[in-house]
Amino acid sequence: MRKALAVFLALALSGGPLAGGASAMLLQYEPAGEDFSPEQLDNLLAPIALYPDPLLAQVLLAATFVDQVDEAARYVRARGPEGVDDAPWDVSVKAVAHYPLVLDYLADHINWTTSVGQAYVAQSTDVMISIQRLRRMAREQGNLQTTSEQEVVFDDDDIRIVPAQPTLIYVPSYNPAIVYYHRPVSGLAITFGLGLAIGAWLNDDCDWRGHRVYYHGWTGGGWVGRSRAHVHVTNVYVNPRYSSVTINRRVVERNVNYEALNRYNSIHRDVSYDNVRYNRDRHAAESPRRPGNATIDRNINTRDPRLDQYRGRDNQGRQGPSARVAPNPPPARPAPAPAPPAARPEPQSRPGPHAYGRTEYGFDPGVTSRRGQSSREAASKPPEARRAPAKAAAPDKAVPRHAPDRPSGPPPKKKK
Repeated sequence: MRKALAVFLALALSGGPLAGGASAMLLQYEPAGEDFSPEQLDNLLAPIALYPDPLLAQVLLAATFVDQVDEAARYVRARGPEGVDDAPWDVSVKAVAHYPLVLDYLADHINWTTSVGQAYVAQSTDVMISIQRLRRMAREQGNLQTTSEQEVVFDDDDIRIVPAQPTLIYVPSYNPAIVYYHRPVSGLAITFGLGLAIGAWLNDDCDWRGHRVYYHGWTGGGWVGRSRAHVHVTNVYVNPRYSSVTINRRVVERNVNYEALNRYNSIHRDVSYDNVRYNRDRHAAESPRRPGNATIDRNINTRDPRLDQYRGRDNQGRQGPSARVAPNPPPARPAPAPAPPAARPEPQSRPGPHAYGRTEYGFDPGVTSRRGQSSREAASKPPEARRAPAKAAAPDKAVPRHAPDRPSGPPPKKKK
């Protein structure tokens, strides 16, 4: 919270344009766990610290929208950058999508991208200071210079990198382990590919005095004034609502594989991110869990370890269709087992269904089936073939029910 307050005071004293929405979000943010150290930030930001300011500003903002970056990368790989202006992504993600190589890097290194977004949300001042520190290191080695692709501008203690041409912007390619420490044995430490179009999507820039990204709306001098006549401005990217720069604060809740970040050690070899992982995990364990389902999380403790006893089990141990598993009583006060109701005794445990197996409750399905078959065969015979029932024997005589040597009499008449 103190760091967020320092950011607000720095913005207020700088005299530059203040993005009210962004500053309000920073003041309300409480960092989850320990912040990145300056050495960790140097390692983390080394791959992009020498990007031109307009592109760097969009990358820092887009890194807070990790899910949209991944979706945009899949879209561009399948269809190209055509149509990204109409996509439902944040304006910063749309801007980066116009440069597929940059977008692919963000999507292919998702743990790094997430950490950059988390760092900018929680420590925007530290992020901007780290970038300036890295630029001075490259400048001191003679590797950061003005060329036909970029213009290096010194503004007091700050170093700005802006496009040298009014219609094209170039993405630098360099090895962080070399460019910040020494000149290469042969060739240049920084090389460039083909020039890419400058469009209305480059609507943000870096405010190094205010240590933030701000919206310029294609008004002003410098590189903006040089390129303005060549840019087709539309309300997709130039709109008063963008004056409050939007960031996704919830990126700090995303999990990161910090082991994958340890390979970003070009600047400080002996620095790892284990302490950040430990403190973030501890903070997540101690903080109240934000309910994903209001009904469930309000009524039970989803972190109760006893719930694991019933995961992956079948229902054979349940007593009846409406039985409920009661939690284990505390050892200090064992609760007596409730007596079953006298009128409706609790049914016994019933095994799963089976066909023609063992009998249950005195019921044999095989016998019942054979009895039914005999009845159906008897009913299918003609009336004359049916055996007449034997006459009732006298009380003092024992007459067999079916005598094979005595013909049976006429069938008795049926009573109506």
